[in-house]
Amino acid sequence: MIKKILAPLLALFAAVLPPAPALAQAYPAKPVRLIVPFAPAGITDILARLLAQKLGDEWGETVLVENRAGAGGNIGVQMVAKSPADGYTVLVTTSSIAVNMTLSAIPGYDVDRDFIPVVNAAHSPNMIITNPSGPPTLRAAIEDARASGILYGSAGAGTTPHLTAEYLFKTLAGLKTTHVPYKGAAPAVNAAVAGEVPLASVAMPTAVSFIKSGKLRGLAVTSRHRVAALPDVPTVEEAGFPGFEDLTWVGVFVPAGTPAAIVGKLNADINRFLAQPDSRERLASLAFEPVGGTSAQFGAYLKSEVAKWARVVRETGAKIE
Repeated sequence: MIKKILAPLLALFAAVLPPAPALAQAYPAKPVRLIVPFAPAGITDILARLLAQKLGDEWGETVLVENRAGAGGNIGVQMVAKSPADGYTVLVTTSSIAVNMTLSAIPGYDVDRDFIPVVNAAHSPNMIITNPSGPPTLRAAIEDARASGILYGSAGAGTTPHLTAEYLFKTLAGLKTTHVPYKGAAPAVNAAVAGEVPLASVAMPTAVSFIKSGKLRGLAVTSRHRVAALPDVPTVEEAGFPGFEDLTWVGVFVPAGTPAAIVGKLNADINRFLAQPDSRERLASLAFEPVGGTSAQFGAYLKSEVAKWARVVRETGAKIE
């Protein structure tokens, strides 16, 4: 009897719902929003706008970038977590989404439960910067701060540049640290240019043009090797900290429950963008290195990142100010 009742209902659902390939073909059928949980002109915003232009051209649909800054990225992340799982609200964020799982007492989301990782788009070193009137080298900055401690700005509490600086200055150099969080990398860079803070720790792409123009001095990059975009800036390892390496990555996420066909299309189209010669050239000029890969690969990497940054939070005692 139950089978007789259910059979027509199941047939009706099958008729109404399109098969997965058809769903992917139909997507997107209206404007797509890329939510950036930081201020404009930062590392995430830069990459999101490159993506928006390329995807919009390929899809023939409008792709909008919306900045929802605050709480070290948590406000924008929480917003996307609560959005419809239909592929029209997409999160573009940094490794802060992994950091804040531990750093925030109540982050307002669970990265495993609330999101599907689409693709790890690119990564970049962090770097320590100063005003041209500041210390000439990273080692000099550390030695100058032995007595009074070190003051620095960052893109916000919970960003990897924040944790990078805490680990470098507090754990490795043994300094007392005072952290000034801003609402994104661009405000932190502007504060360093204006001399509001003597040092800043930021993802490299935001600072490249300022260093090339002489408005800032790059003291060190956190990659294992010097970066082609700024070959004269030494590594943290060269400053006397062997094996030091920290990177900020920018990844794409959608709310949990988003159809697999849409996740697959987003992944394929973003990977295609990352493989195009003009995209790679543009990213390299900004000190981005394309990553790409599958959703599953990004998911596995994300788990390792949550564990890594949880360890750094414990070792540094970092807190959200």
